[in-house]
Amino acid sequence: MAVEVLFSDGLRSTVGVKRRSGHVVGDRVQISDEVLDRLPRRTELRRRDARGGIHLVGANLDALGVVVAMLPVLPPGFIDRAIVAARAADLQPFVVVNKCDLAGSNELVKSLETAYAEAVPVFPLSAADGDGLDPVLEFLKDKRGAFVGITGVGKSSLLNALCPGTDLKVGEIGHITNRGRHTTTVSTLHSFHSGGELIDTPGFQDFGLVDISAKDLAAYFPGFEKTSEGTCRFRDCRHRTEPGCAVIDLVAKGQVSTERYETYLELLTEVESGEAEARQKEWKK
Repeated sequence: MAVEVLFSDGLRSTVGVKRRSGHVVGDRVQISDEVLDRLPRRTELRRRDARGGIHLVGANLDALGVVVAMLPVLPPGFIDRAIVAARAADLQPFVVVNKCDLAGSNELVKSLETAYAEAVPVFPLSAADGDGLDPVLEFLKDKRGAFVGITGVGKSSLLNALCPGTDLKVGEIGHITNRGRHTTTVSTLHSFHSGGELIDTPGFQDFGLVDISAKDLAAYFPGFEKTSEGTCRFRDCRHRTEPGCAVIDLVAKGQVSTERYETYLELLTEVESGEAEARQKEWKK
């Protein structure tokens, strides 16, 4: 297989690599005798699929944009998992609401702003009309970001609008299933005229967490920003049943919604289950 390398002078070259070479879009590399050597990564973003496989989304990123739309409907917890994974990888997460020209989008934007506005930036826009693009371009200026989202939310259309001339293939939503069709099959890196870069990734239906502990989840879950370090009685508080928990207190006061808290508990159970499985594997060795 081959990958395209972008040099510092703006030139591009195609270099052959082994299929399981481990290179991902965003890697910094050196070429010596037609061999590609990867330099150390500053950051990397990983996700787990429904079958347990681990995938590298991109390397040397600064920000992660979770793209959503009225259709297709997101799987439960997709945004939260992506935000937690981004924060754990030292990336700045943000949410992009595409297709805001569609009926019902205002309600979606309001619900997401209610849930996430205090945690991450929320950008409503329409790739089709070109409305709302400038704030995203300004946000990504001098950053390397990546868009993730399920198939059909319009990531390729959005990149075409943000970066004219890209001309990525665009698909349509199936009228019967309300699910998207894959148009992006490989991850690609694009540069904005205003500064900054963006990685376009293939759509996927799941964003499982990788190497995220229960402590990490409690620290990075969006919506718990009103609690600062040390406000819970116990330093390793998991915000479930512990006495003196600041999050439980905020839920009781209505400052954290019951829905957001229940989503957290579901993810906490998922993470704890993964930790237990990992310990069992270690014991069997």
